Amino acid sequence: MKTTWLSAIEWLAVLRIGLGLWWFESFRHKNLGAWLKRGAGISWGKSVAEKHKWGFVKSTFDSVVAPHPKSMAYVVVFGELAVGLGLIAGFLTPIAAIAAILLNIMYFILMISDWAEQGQNLMMILAAVVVLGSHAWNVWSIDHLLHIFGA
Repeated sequence: MKTTWLSAIEWLAVLRIGLGLWWFESFRHKNLGAWLKRGAGISWGKSVAEKHKWGFVKSTFDSVVAPHPKSMAYVVVFGELAVGLGLIAGFLTPIAAIAAILLNIMYFILMISDWAEQGQNLMMILAAVVVLGSHAWNVWSIDHLLHIFGA
């Protein structure tokens, strides 16, 4: 395929790195004191889940997240960091891309009634699917350097 400046696989690596930077920014802009010490993120999630139109969202939140608010805050915050760094560096890229899809789907479901941010989540899911489907770890990645995942 003819492309401008870069080869097709290099453009896919640009997409992978850009998606990783997007996830890294999600981590970077969080107030870690509020999230990890005061539990603000989990409290906000609880307030959304309590009034959610789908009952399974509240019941799942109450059974999975609510009993472990501090550890779940760490999972969210450092999960975003791990996904971002994994995609940027191209390390365990398919795992990072799948985690990205799952995190976006969970957030999408939680916020289904508020369409203000849903475009972002859908675009991040789409980019992660393209990263997975195109094996965007085959160039400019640790996976490629270490020959992980056939790269």
